[in-house]
Amino acid sequence: QLHLVESGGGLVQPGGSLRLSCAVPKFTMDEYVIGWFRQAPGKEREGVSCISAKDGSPVHSDSVKGRFAISRDNADNTVYLQMNSLKPDDTAVYYCALNTLRRLCLSELRAYEYSHWGQGTQVTVSS
Repeated sequence: QLHLVESGGGLVQPGGSLRLSCAVPKFTMDEYVIGWFRQAPGKEREGVSCISAKDGSPVHSDSVKGRFAISRDNADNTVYLQMNSLKPDDTAVYYCALNTLRRLCLSELRAYEYSHWGQGTQVTVSS
């Protein structure tokens, strides 16, 4: 069983920053795509960012492009989501997930392709 564990959520003021972490099983970053998704109350789950196994190249949704950055540390088996210039609309539960079907991110994250999910971490942007 492949377990992913998110951390780093919290309460932050608009314009602030947070960094989320996702601990992933050893060697999975070298083989599979890792994605970040979020879900706000009453809304559908939304793909935010993705990092490819093949070359570590990132993909970000239009809603976060220029503000969020996904990265990975192979030595620590951790994927990060650096979130800057946060807005109240970014408030959601954030999940990291593993896509065992692909080594390269698509331009659009498809939640149904991701088979393993973390428990989620709450991010609240409010003054």
